[in-house]
Amino acid sequence: VQLQASGGGLVQAGGSLRLSCAASGRTFSTYHMGWFRQAPGKEREFVATINWSGGTKTYYADSVKGRFTISGDNAKNTVYLQMNSLKPEDTAVYYCAARSSRSSYTVVGLTGWYDYWGQGTQVTVSS
Repeated sequence: VQLQASGGGLVQAGGSLRLSCAASGRTFSTYHMGWFRQAPGKEREFVATINWSGGTKTYYADSVKGRFTISGDNAKNTVYLQMNSLKPEDTAVYYCAARSSRSSYTVVGLTGWYDYWGQGTQVTVSS
């Protein structure tokens, strides 16, 4: 199973980017997909996640709430992250993650919750 993230780039503060992540490989279903980010010298941190187990539930880090929107299509094992009003502090490598087990709840922010990880895409926001 591979997760391929794309859409990163360089943008000015206040601008927007849309990240995409698609899972491929052996046939499986994703019930949770999420985004994390890691800035230089810092630990990987949670950004947003979506749970498709019985409806759709989304969760966000406080730092991105109101600016970022996670969406996707679990039938296509694809997730997106629309990032608006970007700030220099959003600069990081963004990683997508997926979990193949169905669960009505989400352990928000736990990297170990996910089974698969993508390679990361760089997002740089200039001031």
